[in-house]
Amino acid sequence: MQTAHPEGAKTLSVETFGLRHDALSPLETLAQSVSTIAPSTTPPLTIPLVFALAGQGTAIAYLIAMGLMVLVGLCIAAFARESSSPGSLYVYSRISLPPVFSALTAWALFFAYITTASAVIGGFVNFAQVFLAGWSHYVPSSLLAAFAAAAAIFVAYRDVKVSARMMLYIEAFSVCLIAVVIALTLLHRGFHPDLAQFRLRAMHPRGIGLGVMLAIFSFVGFESATTLGAEAIHPLRTIPRAVIQSAIFTGAFFILCAYLETLGMHTAHQNLGESTAPMRTLATLAGVNILGPFIDFGALVSMFACTLACITAAARVLMRMGHNGLVHNRLGTAHHKNATPGSAVLVTGLLTALPVCVLALRGVAGTDIYGWMGSLAVYGFITTYGLAAIALPIYLKRNHTLTKVPLLISIAATAAMLLALAGTLYPVPDRPYNWLPYVYLAYIVSGMAWFAITTRRNQ
Repeated sequence: MQTAHPEGAKTLSVETFGLRHDALSPLETLAQSVSTIAPSTTPPLTIPLVFALAGQGTAIAYLIAMGLMVLVGLCIAAFARESSSPGSLYVYSRISLPPVFSALTAWALFFAYITTASAVIGGFVNFAQVFLAGWSHYVPSSLLAAFAAAAAIFVAYRDVKVSARMMLYIEAFSVCLIAVVIALTLLHRGFHPDLAQFRLRAMHPRGIGLGVMLAIFSFVGFESATTLGAEAIHPLRTIPRAVIQSAIFTGAFFILCAYLETLGMHTAHQNLGESTAPMRTLATLAGVNILGPFIDFGALVSMFACTLACITAAARVLMRMGHNGLVHNRLGTAHHKNATPGSAVLVTGLLTALPVCVLALRGVAGTDIYGWMGSLAVYGFITTYGLAAIALPIYLKRNHTLTKVPLLISIAATAAMLLALAGTLYPVPDRPYNWLPYVYLAYIVSGMAWFAITTRRNQ
């Protein structure tokens, strides 16, 4: 099905592919991007890791990372105003770049979503064990991982509207809990600026640079609202807004949390970079110890919300790949009753759960699964964001609408992604992180080999 853009200013189309048309409100569309980011997981998990690299410059690292993501978001939003489809960034590259590069985008984006889902399932396992405390040894990690994946598959398979509402409520609850602790920490400390976090001369540029690269992982998935192009109300307006708003709103939240966690942990005479439960420490410092268990539970359900958001997005990318012949065409069809990409959801969910269950059975901790799979996801997102930035001026020039501003934004975004990639490769990280680029490269080579085979077969 194709419908004209409601404003009638451009020859744009919205393809439904059998999905439920006009099902999601602007707020529910925004919820998809926000839930994939999973902002409530950054304060307890990612910010301490960034602090270990950037030290007092952690908030500045997040400020720079937000700026980079806004640049990429502007490129994506420009495409989202022109085309709406479940294929997301894959479709944007497909209408701009040669087929080989659009196929590369598709495989990279699908990989990014499923590895992010695997990462947050690892986080779910970690927080479930924290929440269960002494009872955790009675529940195998692999069982917790399988439960999280199965529940997310069930919701994503049944109804996208239920999925979006659930993600919205879960993430809002989690963020509010963290906001309460952050606000009470600020009140306890008083409204006095921590000047040490603003003295750039006392900070190591290399540490901040490495911190920026890690901080980018907090934002990945902010573009996932673009996968709802067939289901959002007025998608050519609401989706670009959701992409930009999610980057800005969550970025501001991360900067505030980084600033106050650095401040609060210093006041508590603890090293934020070595802390395993910084939000519990801040809750104790603020005199609200009772919020500790609720924060753990909030992080737990936020991990589930992020798993659901990633499976929802990945399934729609896989559906569009099936529609275009990159994978079996059975994956390109929607469920006749639920109007969801049922087959793609099942395949995506299984691919998400498999590595987590295998690692958990081998005794790998949830935090390590989160770190390993999350680092793998970064490679997929950097590839996709970089190709989208390159594709934008090509598309605009082809349509005779290229101006200096989008060209400069594209150049800046492309340079940012190249720097981000360099930051993941040098200095060479310790094992097993030094092997992750090769894992990603092997996956991409396999995907492109399959593309070559299917292309030759269809000729």
